[in-house]
Amino acid sequence: MIGVYALIWLALAISPLDRSDWLLENLLVFAFVGLLVATWPRFQFSNFSYLLFLIFLVLHSYGAHYTYAKTPFGFWLRDSFGFSRNPYDRIVHFAFGLLLTFPLRELAQNALHLRRYWSYLIPFLCLLGMSAGYEQIEAWVARIVSPELGAAYLGTQGDEWDAQKDMDRAMYGALICLLLVWMGERVLSQTRRRKRRAA
Repeated sequence: MIGVYALIWLALAISPLDRSDWLLENLLVFAFVGLLVATWPRFQFSNFSYLLFLIFLVLHSYGAHYTYAKTPFGFWLRDSFGFSRNPYDRIVHFAFGLLLTFPLRELAQNALHLRRYWSYLIPFLCLLGMSAGYEQIEAWVARIVSPELGAAYLGTQGDEWDAQKDMDRAMYGALICLLLVWMGERVLSQTRRRKRRAA
């Protein structure tokens, strides 16, 4: 998976639409991948969680290549469905909640040993905190590192409620993820009970 992502990242690093914005967008990628590598000796996620990380990072790399507000796929969605703006950034924020809540729950269960409703609540709250924290970091990086790139980096597209809507999408993604996990675990639990009764 690391090899696949490295190839995709390198391909999307070639001639991005705005090199300065691309570098800003990748600061957190470097930190995130570095954190995964640094914590590998102490804690390993499941292969499924690493697959979810890979999907999210690919979505982000595509957005960084074009700047989120100018992705061709986002323009296609806008024109096909009559949206008022390029929605690609909202899709990735939704994916942030949908794809990263499962690994957070895995971490909560295996490293923190949380069970029952705590194994749902704590990952959900962590995801919300990470989403809000990202919006804060994004705003400060835009101000400190490169104020002139702020509009491109933040990708607000003229929407004063952009940060709140992005956090909403992440929250919806997290709720859907946890609902799917809960339903899956119920099905597995019922299947095991039936097998025990049959035995």
